[in-house]
Amino acid sequence: MHKTDVAIIGAGAAGMMCALEARKRGRSVILLDHAEKVGEKIRISGGGRCNFTNRHTGADRFLSQNRHFCKSALSRFTPDDFLAMIERHRIEWFEKPDRHNPGALFCKQSARQIIDMFLKELRALDVLPQMESTVDHIRKTDGGFVLSLGSDQISCQSLVIATGGKSIPKIGATGFGFGVAQQFGIRVIEPRPALVPLTFNETFRADLKSLSGTSLDVTVSCNGQCFTDAMLFTHRGLSGPAILQISSYWREGDELSINLLPRTDLLTALKEARQNHPKSALHNVLATLLPKKLATRFCALADLQGKMADLSNKQLQTLCNLLHNWRIKPTGSEGYRTAEVTLGGVDTNELSSGTMQSRNIPGLYFIGEVVDVTGWLGGHNFQWAWSSGWCAGQDV
Repeated sequence: MHKTDVAIIGAGAAGMMCALEARKRGRSVILLDHAEKVGEKIRISGGGRCNFTNRHTGADRFLSQNRHFCKSALSRFTPDDFLAMIERHRIEWFEKPDRHNPGALFCKQSARQIIDMFLKELRALDVLPQMESTVDHIRKTDGGFVLSLGSDQISCQSLVIATGGKSIPKIGATGFGFGVAQQFGIRVIEPRPALVPLTFNETFRADLKSLSGTSLDVTVSCNGQCFTDAMLFTHRGLSGPAILQISSYWREGDELSINLLPRTDLLTALKEARQNHPKSALHNVLATLLPKKLATRFCALADLQGKMADLSNKQLQTLCNLLHNWRIKPTGSEGYRTAEVTLGGVDTNELSSGTMQSRNIPGLYFIGEVVDVTGWLGGHNFQWAWSSGWCAGQDV
């Protein structure tokens, strides 16, 4: 039987940070993962450049049953702290210009640099991630835990679950961490896909099939939350940053309200066009404000055609109501296959916000995405991984 002070299951963002910090304190560490390669979610993130943090990360950028839980960790290990780590390794970075979601930081070259940074620091401290290592069973003992991996066993004082959620199963994501929590009687908030494209029924898809590939800035609202950003029509429904953001707040049966012209007083613009260009066709006037395909389709949806001079104020108002408050009901989402993160997870009421340790099972910790803390787009979820992993690393 192998003995160690700390066993960490999950060699992703949170797990590697925790392993590094625990080892710096002189603790012996074993870092395990069932996947073939370390840090795969880091590698594919940000279009291969890793959106590793956001300058504006704060509790208001996260969803949780307890919105205050993340404050302690985020204040103890901040975006500036991670940026300092990046700069020590001379990794060049840039801030993506985005008026809708500012503060997102990326590697100039490759997300692989983040993985290599951690591996370099871990190797210097004699911690080598043990990949393709599947934990079959976990048993609590008087002195800690025993992990069974086939015919091998590992005994540890502290056990850290950093296995993430269910999002993107093709890179190895599973619900393992939720199963561990349930094994030890720890409540799990129902997991669901988040930051995910939304899908619609066949009638809707057929009606808007011609719009696939069309993108524009919109304001989308649901359940008291709204986001202004790009939206993309797809062959299955809607995607783009605005839709991914609102998907975390949407539930089956909920309706979305979409303002397709959030920065335009459409009624005024149409009345001016009628006055100045009375012979112009409505769809041509609208095409100066919207993508042409979208303008044509929404004129048809409003059942309005013809020259501007022939349209009444009431008809123009009908079109404005449709475009400023397009109400649609998704039937589902693309699921964990394309979801960037998992919403829900280990109930934060079961954990210490300062250490991530279970309140009822001494020595058991949960960090990163497996916890019921889910960020917006733009680097917030990685910062939660770094911060929660860092905090657990100071205590295990």
